[in-house]
Amino acid sequence: MTTRRTRPAPRPPEGTPPRAELARQARAVLADAVRIAHWAAGTPGPGTAAPLAAHALERAATALELSPAQVRAGWDRARLAGLVELHGDTARPGWRLRAWDRDDSAVLRGWVALFDAWSLVHAAPEGIEAGAVAEAVEAVPQVLSLLQLSAGPVTVPALLDLLGQRVAELHEERCEVPLGPGGSAPAASAAPAETAAATAGDRRSADLNALLLDWALEGLAAVGALTLGKGHATLTPLGNWAVWVKLEQICVAAQSPAGNIEQSAADMLLGCARLTPGPARDEYRAWLAARTVGSAVGELLAVARGEDALLRGLAFEALRVVGAPAEPEVRAVLAEPSLRPYALLWLAEYEGNDPDDAQDVLSREEATWLWVDTAAAVADHGETGLLVRHLDSAVQGTVPALLDEVRAVGHPRTVQVLVALAAAHPDPALAKAVRRAAFQVHTGGA
Repeated sequence: MTTRRTRPAPRPPEGTPPRAELARQARAVLADAVRIAHWAAGTPGPGTAAPLAAHALERAATALELSPAQVRAGWDRARLAGLVELHGDTARPGWRLRAWDRDDSAVLRGWVALFDAWSLVHAAPEGIEAGAVAEAVEAVPQVLSLLQLSAGPVTVPALLDLLGQRVAELHEERCEVPLGPGGSAPAASAAPAETAAATAGDRRSADLNALLLDWALEGLAAVGALTLGKGHATLTPLGNWAVWVKLEQICVAAQSPAGNIEQSAADMLLGCARLTPGPARDEYRAWLAARTVGSAVGELLAVARGEDALLRGLAFEALRVVGAPAEPEVRAVLAEPSLRPYALLWLAEYEGNDPDDAQDVLSREEATWLWVDTAAAVADHGETGLLVRHLDSAVQGTVPALLDEVRAVGHPRTVQVLVALAAAHPDPALAKAVRRAAFQVHTGGA
């Protein structure tokens, strides 16, 4: 039996509620979204595309006894949290919705996906330049860190001061020197008129930062990350936990020990997720040896058809251990769009192609779809740095080209992947472009 070694996860701050209580709170935040996701997944025919069509909005409001505004908000949350996925004009339940009542980890991952997308949930104030909005989004992690370190209410003026400092640092890092009248840098001894103009500019910046802070705090409150009082803000237990998770870079996916011979295919694959290839293959062989080939292959392919992209990739890794007996079943799934890229790679390697060259069998669209699917697996189960490094594996060669093709490929997890990548990437300009692409896909824009 293979022994698995894992690094103990850092302990959460004292006072953090138990995981089950956090999941209960996350379920409460997303209760309307879950109801709407179940309704949409059970509604036949077109009309549930994004944004929600008018007649579907009216039907949902009547069926669920909610206002149209509540339905629209819940629909957005359901999509961003991975509760529902769009396939053409048809809404299907996401894997998180299927696991919602029994898997606290799936619930918390869904809520974290919503938390990462707070700037999409709550629209930015009109009339503000996109660059200023992006700077505010980039500065919010520092605001959240202060809220967590304070372990209680923090006054809005203190948060505003921190936001202003962080925005100024961003300008300095980009060598953006504030310009005086006429576009020149302020002189050491400015004339009274120029001084007055600079003072007015500072006042406008302060007003803008105050407006953006209000927007950010309202957006974070809308996803259940904090509560707003009179002149102060406080992290909720969920928000406190989420900030801690981000700071510690902890994966919230469930972990299983090695020794999965009696487990289902899904549980076995999850148990092998963090093993190195050699020990993982040993686990696959032990699990396969306890089953007939036909039932094992059928169970692995059933898992691959599910909504968890990590399990899809791992299922085909286990099928590589099966080898020739799996070939007819793998060839039969070439007609299934979500499995086709994996099946093509499996067959290429089975037929003797070098694994490094196997990608050549994929069309550009198939390779892009696989890139998004793999990114979804990393976003759900991996660590931040791995998601950033995943950019290098894209066939497009440039981020703008990748974003164009990712938007066109129609993967149901596109928005969540782009939001997670924007939240993780250290380059502000690239993160801004990725965030813009996520917004365009989310709203159906060009």
